[in-house]
Amino acid sequence: MRVSIIIPTLNEAKVVEKTLARIARLAPHEIIVGDGGSLDGTLDIAAKYASRIVTAPRGRAAQMNAAAQAAAGDALVFLHADSAVEPAGYAKMVEALRRGNIVGGAFSLRIESDKLSLNLISILATWRAKRLHLAYGDQAIFVRRDVFGRIGGFSPLPICEDLDFFRKLRKEGGVVILDEKAVTSPRRWQKEGVFLTTFRNAIIAGLFLLGCPPKFLSKWYLSVR
Repeated sequence: MRVSIIIPTLNEAKVVEKTLARIARLAPHEIIVGDGGSLDGTLDIAAKYASRIVTAPRGRAAQMNAAAQAAAGDALVFLHADSAVEPAGYAKMVEALRRGNIVGGAFSLRIESDKLSLNLISILATWRAKRLHLAYGDQAIFVRRDVFGRIGGFSPLPICEDLDFFRKLRKEGGVVILDEKAVTSPRRWQKEGVFLTTFRNAIIAGLFLLGCPPKFLSKWYLSVR
């Protein structure tokens, strides 16, 4: 199975090289960076590892869709610029997608920190994903290419495009939350505070799933950062 790993970027020079180096060791069919107009050296770093760099209008959904359109893989994996998956997890993902009844899924979450509070958040996020069959983008969402096309890609939302996509994905067939981890940087929690980041994200996700307009949620998100 050919796997295309897609990473949306916007001024991620501080973190993206570590991510690209880690996923290059997985030897996927291709690594595609979907950039939204970086000015900080991100593109120079990406050029050392990526099979292709695709430019797109700024916005995670637009960038991921543009990169997916250029992808040649049978499966697509969407990774944040500060996240990665390990070889064992990558192999499990390929194995799952080869089953006829699995259309996509995501990984369990591990925030890369020894801090007790962040370890607890990782455990709770994984419990929530498995309980609700609903994953965030930092859990490395993966999907069969044909299914991605049927869904129509990511909706052009300013926020919660990952939850929206995963909700649609569940309607296409079986999804799986792997026990293996997607490892993500603790930088958001370190910058904005563990409680504020966790509480805000939970409120936004809950309101989105209840039907609150994404434009309103995006404005509120920016106002409390």
